[in-house]
Amino acid sequence: MAGLSKNTPVPVEIKLHRKSRLLEITFSDGKTFQYTSEFLRVYSPSAEVRGHGPGQEVLQTGKKEVNINRIDPVGNYAIQLTFSDRHNTGLYSWDLLYEYGLHQDEMWQRYLRRMEEAGASRERLRYLSDWNRESAAKS
Repeated sequence: MAGLSKNTPVPVEIKLHRKSRLLEITFSDGKTFQYTSEFLRVYSPSAEVRGHGPGQEVLQTGKKEVNINRIDPVGNYAIQLTFSDRHNTGLYSWDLLYEYGLHQDEMWQRYLRRMEEAGASRERLRYLSDWNRESAAKS
């Protein structure tokens, strides 16, 4: 079975490279795509990120260091990713992942433009609790 569309190639290999924060997927047509964890997180197919209709997308900021902690299969058509920021509500169908692979350069540039227009940062905001924890660890 393909993804949601019967013509979409299916993954034949899925590798998570934790240190480099990359998810590598080889599809049945021989194409291999590498997705950063940040890319997959900011383009999560969840309603939390996409909204409930056109124009309701929520710009995801501070996700530069996010990683994938867990990958769960969903039937024969998708995976569910759990990220280090605890986000886990999007289902990544084979169709979606294949499309992301084909268009990730344009999608990434669009994301960076939106971030710049919003004056937002890919860096996670540091909170006082983070600073206190780091200071205590150095003592």
